[in-house]
Amino acid sequence: MADAAFEPPRRLVRALREAADPAASEPWLRGLPAVLREALEGHGVEAERIVEPGGRSSLVVLVRRPDGEPGALKLAPPCAAPGQERAALAHWNGWGAVRLLEGPGGGLLLERLQPEVSLRALPAAKALLEAAGTVRKLWVEPPAGHGFPSVAERTGGQAGAMAAYRSDGVAGPLVAAALEAREELLAAAPEALLLHGCFRQGKVLAGERAPWLAVGPDPVVGERAYDLARLVRDRVEDLVAADSGASAARRRMRGLAESLEVDGERLRGWALFRAVESATRALAAGRRGDAELLLEFAGWL
Repeated sequence: MADAAFEPPRRLVRALREAADPAASEPWLRGLPAVLREALEGHGVEAERIVEPGGRSSLVVLVRRPDGEPGALKLAPPCAAPGQERAALAHWNGWGAVRLLEGPGGGLLLERLQPEVSLRALPAAKALLEAAGTVRKLWVEPPAGHGFPSVAERTGGQAGAMAAYRSDGVAGPLVAAALEAREELLAAAPEALLLHGCFRQGKVLAGERAPWLAVGPDPVVGERAYDLARLVRDRVEDLVAADSGASAARRRMRGLAESLEVDGERLRGWALFRAVESATRALAAGRRGDAELLLEFAGWL
């Protein structure tokens, strides 16, 4: 894959430039062709193709390993904390998640899954059932001496950024409710498990070793309800477009809480916080349409 022909996926470029500190990502984007070349050489693998449209925080390249076996090479900027992803994948060791393949090169060398086939390809009810079965495998005790942030630490910075929207005519009341919910939830956290951190249907891909495996963790330590909160609003555009969207969202939340033995009120609180937090980030990036969908969903909770 010649440097001159290399172009990072537009989705990745756009997302990094909308991030909280886009200036920190620009040097990484400029140097990405060289970083990719060095990683390929370091692992002794041959690039087959770049996964498009790919993720919003990393480049994934399908590769062929020296023994002929397929693999995937993932490169992420420092702001995406690839070291923490590596540590989480190593701890799970393939249980419910993509397997990390050790190698001498940079980036993350992973087992090859089917990047175009996620749980979003299934009907909604079946996808939620498979998602629940996958995520419960990831909820384990974190390794001793781990460096993963806590839910309180991760959401602290988010809460600070959200506070700027307290006076917003539309978002303001929901921002206040979400911040209050966070304070109440953190005052009595029931458990401290290793969580995926951004679990949703699109983060579960089809594999050969197991039917479905999680990818792309942003690991954090905390309660299971926090990890389920993003899954609750999956396919939010379909929920908002449906006449019964509000009741369907609440049924989904109750069903997930019951099937995974998670406190329903705590799940509601984290679903509210995470939806509003995503909405304020969308507002900050100028994506008002996305923000309106998320705020409407949050209003149902």
